[in-house]
Amino acid sequence: MSRKLRFFKDQINKAGIMSSSHTALQPEIDLEDLEIQLAEHEHELIEMNSNSDKLRQSYNELLEFKIVLQKACGFLVSSHGRAIPDERELQENVYSNDFVETTSLLEQEIRPGPSNPSGLRFISGIICKSKLLRFERMLFRATRGNMLFNQAPADDQIMDPVSAEMIEKTVFVVFFSGEQARTKILKICEAFGANCYPVPEDISKQRQITREVSSRLTDLEATLDAGLRHRNKALASVGEHLSDWMNMVRREKAVYDTLNMLNFDVTKKCLVGEGWCPIFAKTQIQEALQRATFDSSSQVGIICHPMDAVESPPTYFRTNSFTSPYQEIVDAYGVARYQEANPAVYTTIIFPFLFAVMFGDWGHGICLLLGALILIARESKLSTQKLGSFMEMLFGGRYVLLLMSLFSIYCGLIYNEFFSVPFHIFGESAYRCRDNTCRDAHTIGLVKVRDPYPFGVDPKWRGSRSELAFLNSMKMKMSILLGVVHMNLGIILSYFNARFFGNSLDIRYQFVPQMIFLNSLFGYLSLLIVVKWCTGSQADLYHVMIYMFLSPTDNLGDNELFWGQRPLQIVLLLLALIAAPWMLFPKPFILKKIHTERFQGRSYGMLNTSEMDLEEPDSARQHHHEEFNFSEVFVHQMIHAIEFILGSVSNTASYLRLWALSLAHSELSTVFYEKVLLLAWGYDNLIIRLLGLAVFAFATAFILLMMETLSAFLHALRLHWVEFQNKFYHGDGYKFKPFSFAALTDDDE
Repeated sequence: MSRKLRFFKDQINKAGIMSSSHTALQPEIDLEDLEIQLAEHEHELIEMNSNSDKLRQSYNELLEFKIVLQKACGFLVSSHGRAIPDERELQENVYSNDFVETTSLLEQEIRPGPSNPSGLRFISGIICKSKLLRFERMLFRATRGNMLFNQAPADDQIMDPVSAEMIEKTVFVVFFSGEQARTKILKICEAFGANCYPVPEDISKQRQITREVSSRLTDLEATLDAGLRHRNKALASVGEHLSDWMNMVRREKAVYDTLNMLNFDVTKKCLVGEGWCPIFAKTQIQEALQRATFDSSSQVGIICHPMDAVESPPTYFRTNSFTSPYQEIVDAYGVARYQEANPAVYTTIIFPFLFAVMFGDWGHGICLLLGALILIARESKLSTQKLGSFMEMLFGGRYVLLLMSLFSIYCGLIYNEFFSVPFHIFGESAYRCRDNTCRDAHTIGLVKVRDPYPFGVDPKWRGSRSELAFLNSMKMKMSILLGVVHMNLGIILSYFNARFFGNSLDIRYQFVPQMIFLNSLFGYLSLLIVVKWCTGSQADLYHVMIYMFLSPTDNLGDNELFWGQRPLQIVLLLLALIAAPWMLFPKPFILKKIHTERFQGRSYGMLNTSEMDLEEPDSARQHHHEEFNFSEVFVHQMIHAIEFILGSVSNTASYLRLWALSLAHSELSTVFYEKVLLLAWGYDNLIIRLLGLAVFAFATAFILLMMETLSAFLHALRLHWVEFQNKFYHGDGYKFKPFSFAALTDDDE
């Protein structure tokens, strides 16, 4: 039935009939009745197609015959008049150098009939234009040049009944002598697909046949048109119900496909199946089964009870229109293992915030906010429309765009940037010029006259001598602080994963040394940044961190930020050195000891470690009590340890992209504002001003609001997938995909 429906759909598409969006009302129909109805429609349509093909073939043959009659008559008239201006003799030296012509064909043609007993004959026909040159060459070689070949292009193109394409053809007339040559020419025509038609030499007979052919062509055209109208009418009637029929068959196929997964019980009277279901839906499933038993008047009651499974269950998170795009972001990296911590909960807020750190401009944030609000306001209307791929993606992430815009406004207020222009929003600046002329503002600097600006960056920093140095220092240190906090959150989530699964080994030999190693180095760096901000010290943090490794016992001098800093550095360095082998060695040996003791007859509980699943392939998981490959376990742990140690450095440096993209966004905004808008506004010409405003608006919309938004989005995505999720997220689960008719329709569309 599905094959028949696909056949109907292809036929409707080929006929160019638009299927109606409003399906005609049809009473409920059984599957058996539908099968009979589809068989009748298919038989009728196949018969119509067969008749149409036969008529089309007859029409093409008559049309070719008519064209051959029209073109060949001219050649024959010229032949009888002994003047052949259009004939073309193939040159002998083009094809053969050793050819010896015994008798010239032209001489045979000019000789009177009685002197040429065999007589001059001809074969006329039509061939595809693309095959003409090869056809002519083959004729010349087969007859050894004893032929005359005349050709003329057909005036009308002829439809190919198979591909329904219009093909250009050429009429040919071959003059030859002898029965053997005739046999060769006919075989060559058959091989090249050329159609040969008999043309009488008598002009009156030619005219009579032409009239008969034209009359039959007219009748066939009328018959073909009537058949086409009847066929289109039949296809239109099928198209009215095609969508409903396809949905019905698709659902029945899905139901039978699911039933095929079930097994018969011993009595062959009921079906037994195993499946996954969310715990909250267990009651609904039991009620549905009871209702089905009652509706079908079944004598066998339903039995539904939980059972233990060997394989891991699928993962299912209940989401709504707000949380689903964040869950999709996480699932694009990998579906969560069953019951492990879901990063989407934290991604909901952290992702748009990290985006805003790179995109901080409250003017651009307001533009994004307006776009998000428009999508949300038209949510009910857009959800029912068929959108393009880009608009569908944008509409699906409307709430992501909303939070991204709100956080961008917040970070833009902190950076004090509105299309790169600072504003005195939260009060007066803490600085002023040394005199009224402000001549020394960019050389000597400003004078602090009051308390610091209450919120965000002081607007007076814009255009000052140390603007870039100050903003770079602030954003770079802020990026490191955010990165260290973000990575610590990931490691803390690994602790909750291990505690939930009862894996004490991961807590003692993975979580603890990772926390020690990361915070001994980069947690300490974050502490130095905060202390330097609070105390206003001029210490060089680069120097402190470098010489913490090169010469940890040397006196810090002016770089000392607080009392006891040098012994603290030595202790932290020793802890980092201890944490590296702590991560590497104990765990594999403990796993080996537990495995050995288990097979010495001692009673131990089930070891719920994620490593045991990771170390062995799926086919061996059920037999991991019998096999334990220590070398694989050790190499696996070594890879994890080295990856974390090197990743601590590279991941921290990776968070500097927050500073880099924020700086790039700010500088681009400044360039477009100063070099485009202000430059155009400096001219006392309305056209130049409007042109400058248009260029500024175009650059803001397409470069800053589209390209920069996409760039910041992708960088925030990288920070979540790599720097955050690799600390705790396995992502090797699989989604829970329940049986759903709606999902079937979506997949087919």
